[in-house]
Amino acid sequence: MNYQDINASTIDRWIEEGWEWGKPITHEEFVQAKEGNWNVVLTPTKKVPKNWFGELKGKKVLGLASGGGQQMPIFAALGAECTVLDYSEKQLESERFVAEREGYDIRIIRGDMTKRLPFKDEEFDLIFHPVSNCYVKDVKPIWKECHRILKKGGELLSGVDHYINYIVDDQEKEIVNSLPFDPLTNEEYRKQLEDADAGMQFSHTLEEQIGGQLEAGFTLLELYEDTNGEGRLHELNIPTFLAIRSRK
Repeated sequence: MNYQDINASTIDRWIEEGWEWGKPITHEEFVQAKEGNWNVVLTPTKKVPKNWFGELKGKKVLGLASGGGQQMPIFAALGAECTVLDYSEKQLESERFVAEREGYDIRIIRGDMTKRLPFKDEEFDLIFHPVSNCYVKDVKPIWKECHRILKKGGELLSGVDHYINYIVDDQEKEIVNSLPFDPLTNEEYRKQLEDADAGMQFSHTLEEQIGGQLEAGFTLLELYEDTNGEGRLHELNIPTFLAIRSRK
């Protein structure tokens, strides 16, 4: 299997085991969203500011690697026209489950975001891309594709990693790895991931994450930092993720 297939099968198994990012929202949460009471996250703990979204009614929204029935149902409840692309069948099953339960339409596509995205130029008003490109070796092509498929004035909301998680040991006490963290070129790093049952993950620099968006043509509007939500780095309030709001 290529590394993308390894990640898809790993995430499918995590969901069967109760992974928190694969649990769809409840009917009650969907109803609350329709009433205006809702929140979503791009990173582990911090809620995305509501002003990052504006009026969602009538907007064409793409959930990029955003399956799981957590964010897309919220946006659908708020009147958005939603599309979700994910490489995990189990994550997409959750999307179908919630859409059928609540009676809304959503376009569901199993796809690999490392490839050219199966959408027309300037198709979407908003792309919601929670933390997931840590499972991808090269992120700059993703930013270029996001820029291509967004309408002028459209926005990309993305959650990305800081790379700090990849240099520390399991207890997050010592720096043990050099960068880049790439299991395709370093067998020791691959063994670390296999021992941790973490799929195939890759570190990315801020030059790739932020600079890559600027290189693709985006204007950076806002950002905030977040922690892992658990573990020693979290307890020490050391941020390991960024949420970024960018505009085409």
